[in-house]
Amino acid sequence: MKTSLVTGATGQDGSYLVRKLLSEGRRVCAMLRCSSTPHTARLADLTPGVQANGSELIYVLGDLGDSASLLRILEEYRPEEVYNLAAQSDVRRSFDVPEYTGEIDALGALRLLEGIRQTGLASTTRYYQASTSELFGEVREKPQRETTPFAPRSPYAIAKLYAYWTTVNYREAYGVFACNGILFNHESPMRGENFVTRKITRGATRIRLGLQDKLRMGNLDARRDWGHAEDYVEGMYLMLQQSTPDDYILATGEEHSAREFLELVFSRLDFQLEWEGSGVNERGIDRKSGKTVVEIDPTFFRPTEVNYLCGDATKAREKLQWRARHSFDDLIDDMLRHDMALAESER
Repeated sequence: MKTSLVTGATGQDGSYLVRKLLSEGRRVCAMLRCSSTPHTARLADLTPGVQANGSELIYVLGDLGDSASLLRILEEYRPEEVYNLAAQSDVRRSFDVPEYTGEIDALGALRLLEGIRQTGLASTTRYYQASTSELFGEVREKPQRETTPFAPRSPYAIAKLYAYWTTVNYREAYGVFACNGILFNHESPMRGENFVTRKITRGATRIRLGLQDKLRMGNLDARRDWGHAEDYVEGMYLMLQQSTPDDYILATGEEHSAREFLELVFSRLDFQLEWEGSGVNERGIDRKSGKTVVEIDPTFFRPTEVNYLCGDATKAREKLQWRARHSFDDLIDDMLRHDMALAESER
């Protein structure tokens, strides 16, 4: 049985990846940060230990800010695969905590890769680095490909760029089977509520049921390539099953604005949204009730904005046989079903 170590196991991607690896018969070491408050809600339906298909789930305590804990885990479990998904992943908040973001997102990847080297696992352990489309920032090419120049515009993207090149360096310098997955925006019902898509579906369903008055939003005209996290986790897994390591973009090739996402969500909930005003004074009003349900809040603007991201996943389709199975509409429907049920439970 192969052993797979997953950092960030309790996050959106981690929760899907843990399930994927268990379905493949792995022994999965899901790394948790030490905390007095458990953060395992997304894995609550999974019981640690041997699973029905013979796979095994183990929770291990560790932190990307603590080299000693990483070395201990690597020495004890000697995983054949390491998926580094842990990060401070909120782009807006990275402007407020840039040092912490760099410590975890940049140096955390270095600590893991150096730990693999120091424990003698460089020739036997395959490493996946969760990279991001935010690397492209002020885009130089549309759509973005693996060869598109990077131009990061946030502390988060800058830290992830360090991790990207560290991964490439350990591949070239020490022969580690190390891959970067440059993933464009991917969402799901498991997305954190501070991310714009989940903020919209969560807020809109609560407004529909009278549990919330309005949504406060930032830049509605930023355009993104949104896919479903379940599909993207499949791509992560496929990268580490290849004969040679490489870096891949995972994307749908479609782009939509935050405004479009919001309008589709509200229309599915039987709102008739109309816009009044402009700039920070713009409001979204439900024509049926006359109530303001969306307001612009400047505190959600980034100091430097990324206005457009859309990826070309041709390489992943051709080499990994990967493609996004969920459509944009599928994604919205999945998130709305989950969040409407959640809102109803709050009534």
